[in-house]
Amino acid sequence: MKIMRNIIEIDEEKCTGCGLCVPACAEGAIEIIDGKAKVIKDLLCDGLGACIGECPEDALHIVTREADAFDEEAVHAHLAAKETADKGAAQPAPRPGGCPSAALMDFSGPSACQKANVPKDQVSGVSALSHWPVQIRLIPPTAPFLKGADILVTADCVPVSYPDLHTTYLKGRKVMLGCPKFDDAQSYIEKFRDIFSVAGIKSVTVLIMEVPCCSGLPTIVKKGMELAGVDVPVEVVVVALDGRIKA
Repeated sequence: MKIMRNIIEIDEEKCTGCGLCVPACAEGAIEIIDGKAKVIKDLLCDGLGACIGECPEDALHIVTREADAFDEEAVHAHLAAKETADKGAAQPAPRPGGCPSAALMDFSGPSACQKANVPKDQVSGVSALSHWPVQIRLIPPTAPFLKGADILVTADCVPVSYPDLHTTYLKGRKVMLGCPKFDDAQSYIEKFRDIFSVAGIKSVTVLIMEVPCCSGLPTIVKKGMELAGVDVPVEVVVVALDGRIKA
């Protein structure tokens, strides 16, 4: 039944698809679709606006219009179905002999893999990468190389823009790479929650580009830390589009 009521409206022109509004919606009414946040069903949105304060682009507002009445039972069914789907999509910890992209590796010294990753203009001639995999979604919270580590969380556009990544930021840190716009922000938050809960992380450096869609990555890391109930030093570094570090 449609009624006149408050409901969330999303300005797609302002929305960068950062995904910060998704975990802020307890009813699961918002999803990132084709790079933009969308209310998937009116009946799942309670119209209270808990998601609004998380949007860095002021793209979410409460409006009054004709919409399906909020349905709490539908919300419970939707969340239960989502939880079941998420569990079904969970991947087991990578094991040797599986996909090379997911196999855990800890490089103890210069190797063929390290040399293959070295930029041609890097003076040292050796990559500072010390482990594999590097994608946030592929690294299990129990990965041995995360234990007591200083971690570098970087947006995946940074390595092709910032020329001194290996010598300035990667050396001595364990890198975790991903895209806060196109990847699942909620799954990232949960991944960092689990990492901070079990790995004893010493410090976090977050490297992001100056574009708006990157702004969600530090928030994702900090939300994961809050859920884990720990306080780890975090430094956020912004890289300009021309590869300079912004002051």
